[in-house]
Amino acid sequence: MSDLAKAYEPQAVEAKWYDAWLKGKCFEADPASDKPAYSIVIPPPNVTGILHLGHVLNNALQDILARRARQTGHEVLWLPGTDHAGIATQTKVERELREKEGLKRRELGREKFLDRVWEWKEKHGGIIIQQLKRLGCSCDWSRERFTMDDDYTHWVSQVFVDLFKQGLIYRGKRMVNWCPVSLTALSDEEVIMTPQRSKLYTMKYELADAPGEFLQIATTRPETLMGDVAVAVNPKDPRYSQYIGRMVKRPFPHAEIPVIADDHVDIEFGTGALKITPAHDKADFDIGMRHGLEIIDTLHADGRVNCPECPDLDGLDRFAARKKAARKLEEMGLLLKEEDYENKVGFSERANVPIEPRISMQWFLKYPCVDEAAKAVADDEIVFRPERWQKTYAHWMENLQDWCISRQLWWGHQIPVWYRKDKLDQLKEAAALGMEDLEKGDIHVGTEPPADESEWVRDEDVMDTWFSSWLWPFATMAAVGEESALLKKFYPTTDLVTGPDIIFFWVARMIMAGYRFAGGLPFKNVYFTSIIRDLQGRKMSKSLGNSPDPIDLMDKYGADALRFGLIRIAPVGSDIRFDEVQIEEGRNFANKLYNACRFRQMAGTEVVTISSATEVRPHHVDIMAKLDDLAENLQGAYAGYRFGEVAHLLYEFLWNEFCDKFLEAVKSDLRESATPAAREATLGVFDSVMAVYLQLLHPYMPHITEELSVRMGYVAEGEFVMQKLLPSGTLVPRGALRDEMQEKATAIYETAGRLRNLKAEYNVATRRDVRFVVKGAPAWLSSESDTLALLSGAGEIALDEAYDPPKGTPAALAPAGEFYMPLEGLIDVEAEKDRLTKEIDKVGKEVAKSEGKLGNASFVERAPAEVVEQEKARLEEWRTKLAQLREMLAALG
Repeated sequence: MSDLAKAYEPQAVEAKWYDAWLKGKCFEADPASDKPAYSIVIPPPNVTGILHLGHVLNNALQDILARRARQTGHEVLWLPGTDHAGIATQTKVERELREKEGLKRRELGREKFLDRVWEWKEKHGGIIIQQLKRLGCSCDWSRERFTMDDDYTHWVSQVFVDLFKQGLIYRGKRMVNWCPVSLTALSDEEVIMTPQRSKLYTMKYELADAPGEFLQIATTRPETLMGDVAVAVNPKDPRYSQYIGRMVKRPFPHAEIPVIADDHVDIEFGTGALKITPAHDKADFDIGMRHGLEIIDTLHADGRVNCPECPDLDGLDRFAARKKAARKLEEMGLLLKEEDYENKVGFSERANVPIEPRISMQWFLKYPCVDEAAKAVADDEIVFRPERWQKTYAHWMENLQDWCISRQLWWGHQIPVWYRKDKLDQLKEAAALGMEDLEKGDIHVGTEPPADESEWVRDEDVMDTWFSSWLWPFATMAAVGEESALLKKFYPTTDLVTGPDIIFFWVARMIMAGYRFAGGLPFKNVYFTSIIRDLQGRKMSKSLGNSPDPIDLMDKYGADALRFGLIRIAPVGSDIRFDEVQIEEGRNFANKLYNACRFRQMAGTEVVTISSATEVRPHHVDIMAKLDDLAENLQGAYAGYRFGEVAHLLYEFLWNEFCDKFLEAVKSDLRESATPAAREATLGVFDSVMAVYLQLLHPYMPHITEELSVRMGYVAEGEFVMQKLLPSGTLVPRGALRDEMQEKATAIYETAGRLRNLKAEYNVATRRDVRFVVKGAPAWLSSESDTLALLSGAGEIALDEAYDPPKGTPAALAPAGEFYMPLEGLIDVEAEKDRLTKEIDKVGKEVAKSEGKLGNASFVERAPAEVVEQEKARLEEWRTKLAQLREMLAALG
């Protein structure tokens, strides 16, 4: 045992121990171990990422699971890594090129641009990994993976080839979500539907065969009317039946377009007549396909208008063109009204701009193993926590749309498809590519290029980032075709901790990939973390300025405090309302623990063990029994993934049971005047309890528990508490003796509380010369009266069955007997009577005031119900206090 410094300095301690764990290879998994396996793969953060509170919560929970599993005898693999983050990373590098060198990526060329991306990744890509280490994450860093590693890239290509040959991947021109900033297709899950204050424009199209007669049409997008190829009405709408089959005039560029009937049209929306622009709306595209309509694309890829026939609009940004088109209609006398309109618009998750529905040639995937993946969750082979996410998952699985897996980027896994140069133009516009094309030799699909590569051109697109990350649980553990020792030992993984916002992006897809490519489920449990909000209920975001930097919090309070403070307020299935005060409480908790251990060291630096001859007393047995109960309760909370409850139990034990009760009860045992037997018993109990408690706390606060375990001598030099197994037995055997001792301890603690209250009532709370006389005490109290005196702040506890209390002596009925507090020499009775009389008068006025309010019919009838209820509660409190004061005054005689 070595002396602890006066104050706990978390930053120095945390850095020291993390370095020691790394040097000791404490995090490295051994696939040859005969211990039962526990494994978890990190949700790979973007290589562009920096730590935010969501990362802190997610990764702290994973660390807790990993550290707890080591304590319970498991061989643990927590496999870390990062995702290449196609759009985000390419955007950062392109911006840097543009701002520093005035270059665009196409001016640089693909190969040189990718060299720049790799340079950027090597320079900046490890920031979040270092920040996770600062948090204390016990990942096996020797096995860190990156989704663009060679072995991993081979997996991605091989999976594409296998699915293509199976007929599940195809290429076709389809309506996709298009980001006009990133210039790439997006999946539905990468589009965030966002409430917007838009404009609804009502305009009119003239009937070609009836000049002066018009159809009214409502739209939010007049900038696309150049691509209108029809006006659709519902065949059941009696207002328009006479127009079906006739032609109307499109204002610009001028053309006659048909009025068609389609059941999709909502009779209630707008005017009930819908302009059909197949190139710029998914529903319009479907209607156009049903009716064989022309597709006219009026926008460039970057969102500028593409309509040379309208030179005043051509080249304008889409939003500028919207206003210009509306004014143009107004000038033509065709705009009837413009009104505010609340609707939801899809925004690109990465670029945060409205997406465009766009016809584009893309690669698509028909999901494999859908039935197996749906059944695994429905039958609890894979358990979702909280369970309610099962329904969300099931709904998505029942309504799957083919996955657009291609992206118009350079950074990422390039599509492993080559086209013959002499057939390139023909193949680029092909509606689909399948096995028949492969047989003709027009395309080559494979993990390696064709032998005569110079005669071929590779597809420029890359795969969606999620197409690589859906392979994460198994592709990180073995190369393609390899049955590695790591895979045999640790797959399927045990737990997955992730956010519910990527249940479709990642969780569902990993399950399908696990069944298709790894022979079964990829994990057994999925824990969905809470969303962290500010005190106003808003999601954390940089734009709102309500998202604190976790590094700043760790600098201020320590990593352990951040972990403990955040998880302590993380209820299962509910959002977290973050307040920095909670992290401050985490630091205060760490200080409380540290100071308790310092207090112990002041009584000696040798670890003391308990033997059968140790003279333990009720409070000794009580704290050991409560430690046993804590260990048992923690086991149940861990089994239910109730992480907040675990933190609460750990907090309550140390703060309330150990420090506020036990340490207060044993202070006299550590004084020089104490007997050797009393000192040995207390030190032995302290060391026995604290050694185990530090183990129980370790997963939540790993650094301080390692520091104290070593400095207190609870682990041998060169060993780590993180590698120490939890004890299998109990400190105190269950039985009648334990129950009897705990009953005595409870009686002492409760009695001490009542005696302290009695002192406070008579304004002698700080006096240590107070004498209590007890009647009707149990026989055992004589041997525990010193402890009771210490806890109640009394000078003496006198047992006297013959005591005849003078009239007015304050008394309290407590579990350990009937207690009296003689006032002679303690207070000036007359002065106390005067004080109580004044207090009674003051409280009496409050009672009268409250009764007057509630007796006023006007107040009761007109005031809000909650205000009336508050006043009733207030009156009850005043009446109770008044009765207590009168009793106290009467007791003084």
